[in-house]
Amino acid sequence: MSEIYDLIIIGGGPGGYVAAIRAAQLGSTVAVIEKRKALGGTCLNEGCIPSKALLDSSELFVQARDKFAGHGILVEPPSLDLSKMMKRKQDIITRLTRGIASLFKKNQITLITGTGRIGSPATGGSLQVVATTDSNEQIIQGKRILLATGSVAIDIPGLPQDGNQVGQARDALEYNAVPEHLVVIGGGYIGLELGSVWPRLGSKVTVVEMLEEMLPSTDKEVTTALLKSLKKQGMTIHAGTKVAGMEKTEQGIILKLEGKIEESLSCDKVLVAVGRKPCIEGLGLDESGVSLDETGRIVVDNNYQTNVPNIFAIGDLIHGPMLAHKAMDEGVVFAEQLAGENPAVDYNLIPGVVYTHPEAASIGATEEQLKEQETPYKVGRFPFMASGRARAMDNVDGFVKVLANPESGRILGVHIIGPFASELISEAVTIMAFDGSIEDIALTMHAHPTLSEAFKEAALGAFGKAVHG
Repeated sequence: MSEIYDLIIIGGGPGGYVAAIRAAQLGSTVAVIEKRKALGGTCLNEGCIPSKALLDSSELFVQARDKFAGHGILVEPPSLDLSKMMKRKQDIITRLTRGIASLFKKNQITLITGTGRIGSPATGGSLQVVATTDSNEQIIQGKRILLATGSVAIDIPGLPQDGNQVGQARDALEYNAVPEHLVVIGGGYIGLELGSVWPRLGSKVTVVEMLEEMLPSTDKEVTTALLKSLKKQGMTIHAGTKVAGMEKTEQGIILKLEGKIEESLSCDKVLVAVGRKPCIEGLGLDESGVSLDETGRIVVDNNYQTNVPNIFAIGDLIHGPMLAHKAMDEGVVFAEQLAGENPAVDYNLIPGVVYTHPEAASIGATEEQLKEQETPYKVGRFPFMASGRARAMDNVDGFVKVLANPESGRILGVHIIGPFASELISEAVTIMAFDGSIEDIALTMHAHPTLSEAFKEAALGAFGKAVHG
């Protein structure tokens, strides 16, 4: 008789591999089925990590070209070796995926490279997963199944992708030459991040977004500042506009735009970044009776269990924002609940980050949401141009904005645009997780000079207590 695992996980991305490691640490026998030859999912292989590598490399190129002289560093105008930049990106991916593989070995997790689908219940009450590899098809038995296959990019009807001229994010991370004119369809965080890489390296970039207001879940003041900065960097942005047709010619691609902008746009590359959808195809959900909601996501309870006993789901497959850190936390909470512990994910405190330059990060309610809810609030702001550390870094664009309850001082939301916003937001998350107030921040000493002082000054500014504001 084959081994019956305590847990079988389909998907080795941020949610799946973290759940596997934590479950194994807590004593479960675990098998993971992952279709890629490397662990880490979309995030590590063709999303979060490679995009940040190119964002950092391209920003360093801009600094060498435009800012070094101001620091007294005199160099010849830099030239670009794109193949070497891409190799560095791939080396980072390889090191990280190998690191996860070593953690699997350390925790004695069985890894099967292939696809998995839910099979018929086995005798004795265990569940079955059919694992299809390059060489064969095998039946894996387990007491529980966790679905963690993540999401895939959404296609646009009428815009067939070839992975070369027209592609998605993973294709834009592999260009072998700098596009002359890149058109990004979709002005969400993926489109803006990847779109911002290429103008730094010499491309003309146009973003086409169907919505009138871009980044609708972001505080409007931050969105306005971010778009202004991106336009200043050379990005053309058409909001309230859609692509109504595409024609391929010998010279490139012609896109027909409709909406606020009515024109034909010529380009040589198109990046489709209009969002993502759960990756549920081939999982056998219909056959096993697992229920979906009206958006196509798997319905789960507070313990991540589906309507079918002992079948669970996390990450992009279920409700909530499609973010790697959300999936990771759900993976840990799932594994610990399985071991009899009682943790929970606070879905009101999931930080959001746009890794452009400047970065934008947020937590909690936006000012627009508080107005809509008729919730009283006070606003405190502190600009990075008044920060000694930001001045020393020559990186003064942006501000910190804090929204607080006018009576208790409790923090309701924090919105940052500026240097290292992705790192600064963590302090705000911690304060809010403990229902912290302006007084708590006032009593917390911040090192000087640091960027984090801007958060303290903004918080105190909401009640007129800022020293440097």
